[in-house]
Amino acid sequence: MIEFSLDEIARITGGRLEGADATVSASVVTDSRECVPGSLYVARVGEHADGHTYAPAARDAGAVGVLGERAVDVLPTVVVENSELAFAKLARGVVDAIDDLEIVGITGSSGKTSTKDLLGAVLAQFGPTVSPHGSLNSEVGVPLTVCRLEASSRYLVAEMGASGVGHIEYLTKIAPPKVGIVLNVGKAHMGEFGSVDAIAQTKGELVEALPEDGFAVLNVDDERVRAMASRTKATVVLVGLGEDADYRATNVEVDTSGRASYDLTCPAGTARVRLAVFGEHQVGNSLSVIAAAVSLGLDVERVVEALAGAGATSRWRMEVHELPGEITLVNDAYNANPDSMRAAMRSLAHMGRERHSIAVLGEMRELGESSFDEHAGVGREIAALGIDELYVVGEGAAPIAVGARAAGMSAERVHELENADAAHDALVRDLSAGRILLLKSSRDSGLRLLGDRLVEEAGTSAFPATEVTA
Repeated sequence: MIEFSLDEIARITGGRLEGADATVSASVVTDSRECVPGSLYVARVGEHADGHTYAPAARDAGAVGVLGERAVDVLPTVVVENSELAFAKLARGVVDAIDDLEIVGITGSSGKTSTKDLLGAVLAQFGPTVSPHGSLNSEVGVPLTVCRLEASSRYLVAEMGASGVGHIEYLTKIAPPKVGIVLNVGKAHMGEFGSVDAIAQTKGELVEALPEDGFAVLNVDDERVRAMASRTKATVVLVGLGEDADYRATNVEVDTSGRASYDLTCPAGTARVRLAVFGEHQVGNSLSVIAAAVSLGLDVERVVEALAGAGATSRWRMEVHELPGEITLVNDAYNANPDSMRAAMRSLAHMGRERHSIAVLGEMRELGESSFDEHAGVGREIAALGIDELYVVGEGAAPIAVGARAAGMSAERVHELENADAAHDALVRDLSAGRILLLKSSRDSGLRLLGDRLVEEAGTSAFPATEVTA
């Protein structure tokens, strides 16, 4: 964090300082438990909690001040009308205080977090880089990331999510990007947006915010993303498998570990790209990373070399664990929508080409009226891919089983479980050595924690899968 006095923060946010001035020299946080000596604590008021009540804990942890909507007795307070909006203003003040900072914004219905992990790892090879921890992509998450910048920071990667029209436009005012990456337009949050066209309209707010000397990196293989070229004054850079892509992947290969490689053709030359992350869907993500990095003036050969060593840093995204008995567990259960679910199943099919493959799937949430059809469609995809076994967890995911059976998957290979605990017991009982299983669901469906539990128990008496069975 760049050092600011509380008085300066009051000026940036339009607030007033109640109490003695002090210097914020450490992190800016919204969770009092994350305070360290020199922190600024942002007290938010939500439906279920009032952050001001945790000011004593923030003080005890070393915070020097509070940004809040009323003064607190225990710490100097910058009092503002709305702490969330003031936090955004503070973050923009941090951006404006850094010379020569290059910002890349990333959005899409799926793949944002994996792409920002790859891009963050690549840019870090060229200069001090800040990218989000986990999936900090909201009106609170983006300021939290921005406030980690230091005076020496060269690159900022900003993941930008949305659950409504105008959300991404709001985020671009906090972290105005020079490069904007739009990965895809899918059906995530259909229940909130109402239509895929509304989702596309919102995702395109990123490219509308780009300056004339900026770059819009667009997925040529997604018609709605490609159409965003008309919505930006920036230079358009197309990426994908299509023949007219500026950054194109050909001769894509996926090995039995699930890692992809491909031939890259781009204006800067050609190269063979080998990825350390898992899943064929990472091809498109990595093309966007290469295009963004080269658009910032970086050498394509060094970018490709950096990509070869870039792994996932965020939890529960194609997280691969090798367990006793030559069992492979892939935990990809941080989030799920129809597109990312199908991508994960294709990855499982690649990784399980020579093994018995098992899909453990939970509910995809926020799909609205299309929920049954979308879940059933995933089931049909599983049957078509030839995945050997399916565990469907929870009532909301039940249509996956319906679709799989309707598409010809035999009933004895489709298991329906009431909840994650029941799935745990069934897997521990039935899982045999040499198999590969992939867990996928929306975050709150609980399968990410089931995956952690299975990993923790591996090799203990609670996880006795050691015999190879047919």
